[in-house]
Amino acid sequence: MGKQYESIDGRLRAFIERQPVYFVATAPLAADGHVNVSPKGRSGTLVVIDELTLAYLDFGGSTAETIAHLRENGRITLMWCAFDGPPTVVRVHGRGEPVFRDDPRFAGLLGRFAPDADGSGLRAIVLVKAERVSDSCGFAVPLMDYRADRDLHAQFFDRKGEEEFSAYCEGKQYVGTSIDGLPALPLPLPLPPRPVES
Repeated sequence: MGKQYESIDGRLRAFIERQPVYFVATAPLAADGHVNVSPKGRSGTLVVIDELTLAYLDFGGSTAETIAHLRENGRITLMWCAFDGPPTVVRVHGRGEPVFRDDPRFAGLLGRFAPDADGSGLRAIVLVKAERVSDSCGFAVPLMDYRADRDLHAQFFDRKGEEEFSAYCEGKQYVGTSIDGLPALPLPLPLPPRPVES
C-alpha cells in the first residue's frame, strides 16, 4: 500500500541513494506538447541535499527537453524503482530549475557531489524542491541484476575540450530549443566557473 511522506526521510533517502537508475518526467504547458521521460544513472550524479531538496547533474549527449520544460513551468517528477530487494517505487513530485554553469550558485552546488562525479560534458545542475513525496508497491517491477555503469558517455566527452563541447551543443538539434520550440539550453554554452586559486 502506498504512503505519502512529509519529507525525504532517512529510509527514503537511503533507498534513493542506493538505486543505480531513476527516471525524470516533465511536460510543457501546451496540451499538444511532448511529455518527456528521461532515464538517469551514472554513479554519484544525484544528491539529496536536505529533506525536501535534491539535485542531479545534467550532461550533454541528448536533447534538452527537461531543461526547456523546467524553464517554462518548473514541474518535474523523479521516480526510483527497486529492481532487487523489497518491491518499492518512490516518487518525488516538485518544482525544478536548471542551474547553468554561469550561475553564482553553480560551484557551490557542484561541491555537494563527489569530486569525480561531474566529468566532461556537464551542461547544468537540475535543482529539485519536493512538493510531494510518496512510495508505492513495486509488485510488477521485474527483478534485475545491476552489473556496472556504462563508461561510454564519459569516454566520448572526455575526448572533447571545452570549445569542442560547446560547438557540439550548438550543432545538435533540440538543445538550444526544444522539440516544441521552447527555449532550452542557453547557447553559446556558458563557461564553467574557474577554479578558486589558493
